[in-house]
Amino acid sequence: MNKTHELNWHRNLIILAIGVFIGGIAFSEVVPFLSLYIDTLGEFNHQQLNFWSGLVFSGTFIVGAFISPLWGKLADKRGRKTIILISSASMSVVMTGMGLVTNVVQLFLLRMLQGFFAGYISNSNALVATQVPDKESGKALGTMTAAFTAGQLLGPFVGGAMSSAFSYRVTFFLTGALLLYFFTAFCARRIPPRG
Repeated sequence: MNKTHELNWHRNLIILAIGVFIGGIAFSEVVPFLSLYIDTLGEFNHQQLNFWSGLVFSGTFIVGAFISPLWGKLADKRGRKTIILISSASMSVVMTGMGLVTNVVQLFLLRMLQGFFAGYISNSNALVATQVPDKESGKALGTMTAAFTAGQLLGPFVGGAMSSAFSYRVTFFLTGALLLYFFTAFCARRIPPRG
């Protein structure tokens, strides 16, 4: 393996691990305040609030489970870097949109749309898996899994702290801005075009 290839896969692993870490935070940060945010979007009794909270929270993951294989198939045709950038830019717009909703149905639809654009994590893992040497693949994929898990674990703390310091809506705006900066500006410049 030449020196340039080794530097590229090391660099890509670090960049994508940071990206899936931030993605993990973005996916789980709503946990502490989602039902409180929903309560600000209308008049709900306790039973309705429970129903909408469960539906809105699970919408992302239900749609993501069905759509992820399609993102993978599209990435095989168009290139993983392209799909990673489309997915991540879309997630940042959707996340920002969640701060602009005026009712719970809009929030539910945006959460489902977030699941639709959930191709970032799976395609980042695939990109790393195709670039690393066989002897390093276990370590590299373990790093990606650890980064995403750490982000999911830290997300509720970050979301709770941000919503306490600012507001629910501002938390969505800040997360959308962070995703947009990191994924499109940072990744677009630093991952080689043939990724």
